[in-house]
Amino acid sequence: MTHTDPQIVLGTMDFGTRVSPDQAFAILDAFVAGGGTWLDTANCYSFWSDPAGVGGASERVIGAWLRARPGMRERVRIATKVRQNPLTPHVWPESAEGLSASAVHAGFEESLERLGVDHVDLLWAHAEDRGVPLEETVGAFGELVAKGTALRVGAANHAAWRVERARSLAREQGVEPWTALQLRHSLLQPRPMTPLAEAGHRMLAAEDLDLAAAEHLTVWAYSALLWGSYERADKPLPDTYEHPGTTRVLGVLGEVADELSTTPNQVVLAWLMRQGIDPIVGASRVAHVEQALAARQVRLDDGHLTRFAEAR
Repeated sequence: MTHTDPQIVLGTMDFGTRVSPDQAFAILDAFVAGGGTWLDTANCYSFWSDPAGVGGASERVIGAWLRARPGMRERVRIATKVRQNPLTPHVWPESAEGLSASAVHAGFEESLERLGVDHVDLLWAHAEDRGVPLEETVGAFGELVAKGTALRVGAANHAAWRVERARSLAREQGVEPWTALQLRHSLLQPRPMTPLAEAGHRMLAAEDLDLAAAEHLTVWAYSALLWGSYERADKPLPDTYEHPGTTRVLGVLGEVADELSTTPNQVVLAWLMRQGIDPIVGASRVAHVEQALAARQVRLDDGHLTRFAEAR
């Protein structure tokens, strides 16, 4: 796992749907002004919120912003994903795009077009596709790196054994392997073995961190702030988080935030970065971006980590 300089990644899932283009431009401007570099999007964002019933809105907004801000492409890094975009509007998961070679190439070509760029800095496989041979998916991602249209490739919501198998297959094929993992992770954890309400989410597990450490893989965490639930009374935690550990951890979180004169959200982000994990933060307001970027100045020591670990 890459422990050097973890970064705040701007999650752009709601751009063009729940977040208007004007709001999105202001958020993107503030993110870059504050020293942020990584933008995370996907070709399926956000089909569930878009009256059109398909994804693409987020990428289109980022593309429009890049066109309106000459020189900005050199200042940001863009990560997008293929897999899950409905091929038939409003029909998901039945028509969800898969990870066949043809699907990967077609989906990514459309992403580049919407973004208005000739390459992305990181391309993710958004979810597993057990219906396609892993060799085929690995080969398709490798071809994109060889072409220079994707500088790096990674796996989101994949089991650790599938990632390791894919990396082995990449070595056999002589192509670029997945070097990054993206999974759901935050300070609070749901009850073990309970299903998540959010379709397609996969929780980060200890074995993912083991694999990342052994193979020097980058780890990104989504839903890092649990949709605002750490600070907002109007955003209650999902039922799966109702257990004694949650109460104990929230108690420590409040204490640490007070001790460091910072906010609970900033402590959570600092906790992730302290472990070498890059948190993805979705934002609908400029203030959210500024608060998130300020978490880079929050310093947690080993004692803080121990207190959180013991509270769980």
